Amino acid sequence: MTTALPPKNRSVYVVVTRTGTGVARAIRILSRMPYSHVSLSADASLHELYSFCRNYTRIPLPATFNTEQIGEGTLGKFPVIPCEIYEIPLTEVQYTHFENMIEHFQECRKFYSYSIIGLLRVRLQIESELHNKFVCSQFVAYVLEECGVTLDKPPCLYSPDDLRYLPDAKLIYRGELNQYYQEQNENALSYLPLMHSAI
Repeated sequence: MTTALPPKNRSVYVVVTRTGTGVARAIRILSRMPYSHVSLSADASLHELYSFCRNYTRIPLPATFNTEQIGEGTLGKFPVIPCEIYEIPLTEVQYTHFENMIEHFQECRKFYSYSIIGLLRVRLQIESELHNKFVCSQFVAYVLEECGVTLDKPPCLYSPDDLRYLPDAKLIYRGELNQYYQEQNENALSYLPLMHSAI
């Protein structure tokens, strides 16, 4: 008689950040909230971040779904980036769905764009349908809801600040993004097996 193995649990990570771009500063002034951007990551090392943001470092538009990397692009412009990182537990099935959704956005990237009007609707809490236009926080909330994560309101109404208070979110880090990323890489390297040359 075989014993069924318990389902594996996985996690995704919500990363809220504060950069020094003009748009980010304007969003913080208008929203009166500490963070202006939010991304998703598939692992705690933050090797890749997924969000809706600018395509080119120097100009805010055009913008769409993008894979962000710490130390590159907009995230490479600033030596100090205040952030908070939240862990969201998922089942194995939910995590597979998350991976499939990210793959869909990557493959269909040209069909999506940043929602300028979405910024205003989030600020005024005006509900609207999400089709192919998102702001960063709507995208993160939409993906999480599609994966079965409990939300307090429709994804279209979420701001970066709202995502800090998800019922299932666990704060695992508050501090500086580049420092966190560097420490994660250093820890990963310390676990690599020692290579011994044959004598």
